[in-house]
Amino acid sequence: MKDFNLSIYNTLSRKKEKYEPIIPGHTGLYVCGPTVYGDAHLGHARPAITFDLLYRYLKHSGFKVRYVRNITDVGHLVNDADDGEDKIAKKARLEELEPMQVVQYYTNRYHKNMEQLNVLNPDIEPHASGHIIEQIEMIKQILDAGLAYEVNGSVYFDVKKYNEKHHYGKLSGRVLDDLLNTTRTLDGQEEKRNPVDFALWKKAGKEHIMRWPSPWSDGFPGWHLECSVMSTKYLGEKFDIHGGGMDLMFPHHECEIAQNVAATGNEPVKYWMHNNMITINGQKMGKSLGNFINLDEFFKGEHKLLDRPYTAMNIRFFILMAHYRSPLDFSNEALQAAEKGMKKLLNAAESLEKLQANGDASTEDITAWKNKCYEAINDDLNTPILIAHLFDAVRMINSISEGKIKISKSDLELLRITFNAFVFDVLGLEKELSDSKGDQVVDGLMELILEMRMNARKNKDWGTSDAIRDKLNELSIKVKDGKEGSSWSIE
Repeated sequence: MKDFNLSIYNTLSRKKEKYEPIIPGHTGLYVCGPTVYGDAHLGHARPAITFDLLYRYLKHSGFKVRYVRNITDVGHLVNDADDGEDKIAKKARLEELEPMQVVQYYTNRYHKNMEQLNVLNPDIEPHASGHIIEQIEMIKQILDAGLAYEVNGSVYFDVKKYNEKHHYGKLSGRVLDDLLNTTRTLDGQEEKRNPVDFALWKKAGKEHIMRWPSPWSDGFPGWHLECSVMSTKYLGEKFDIHGGGMDLMFPHHECEIAQNVAATGNEPVKYWMHNNMITINGQKMGKSLGNFINLDEFFKGEHKLLDRPYTAMNIRFFILMAHYRSPLDFSNEALQAAEKGMKKLLNAAESLEKLQANGDASTEDITAWKNKCYEAINDDLNTPILIAHLFDAVRMINSISEGKIKISKSDLELLRITFNAFVFDVLGLEKELSDSKGDQVVDGLMELILEMRMNARKNKDWGTSDAIRDKLNELSIKVKDGKEGSSWSIE
């Protein structure tokens, strides 16, 4: 294992705990994936990137990881409760398509966006609709345990009875008596014993086009059941890490715990991790507020709130600049600041490849710097501190290039290996190649300008050399001179 001492914030215990896998050297990771009835947006990008970071770091540290990320394609109703229309069925009805056409179309688009963001594919990506038989079997187990009841073809989980021996609400810190006093009975849900009870199986109305046969009725599974079933099937009754957005903590993940305990007798997850939400100019994203921006709109700049297009790596780095448990507010200014920082890292990586050792002993303690990087990422994936240490390396790389500090051959290799490992392997950044004709013209012009300046310096025409540098600086283009030549970057 590589310098591995990860502590993670466990939502269940509400404190940081040293990560210890159930099976040494192996990790079972389950993350709630999207409900595929629309284009992926910034809110989808954050959990995908957060748990991609965790997946990458576990693999970097020598763990064998089985990463499962589900696709929700049935049972998620429009108001996230137990009534209303299925989100995918509603989309299919409006667009006059088969529901699975909707699923396939938006799943393909989601995969494309994840590839653009350099999010690694999970090892297993199960669909809820592909596990109906298993969901029916788990309902039978819960019924046999006496913790569910059937009414008119629907099956509900008996939360009050479960709470007699277990704590329903332990993940989110809720108390059942408070829930019973504050949860109102919705229209069409009078058949429940208590308004907090949730559906395991719903009898389908005549208009409901997504339905399957079951011992109770032709119907469909409840939204919460799918993750209990698929996590158990692919990771076992007990596994290491379950992740998702903070909005899923209650009721979705709370219901998962109850279902698993009722069906198997086991607490399913050792570590629960939740990423915080993304807001836009201080407001929660929402279509009704007009601030709902999908990822393709970011990449094309086609939204009234966007000053210009933003690249996928720009979005990725923007998300990584904040700790995953902290709220993150979008603004054009924040994205543009992230872009400048990202370019500094990528330009430094390019310069680092060209550097040569320039001393027998190093001016900087590279081993101490490396240890700080690992301390940051081991501290509950503290990417803001890690990135700050990487910017320290940028300063060192520039100073070495300019001959201001010395570095030995062994330390240069350690700097190169560590810097590249964190920038590319762990943070998952990549150099974005552009086939834009405009970008090619700019690169060509800058190459010509730097060549003219280099000739002026060779001829000791310092006035021309300085004038070119100063004029570029006025345009926010910084020129750096080193033994290997000159480079430029936009500040």
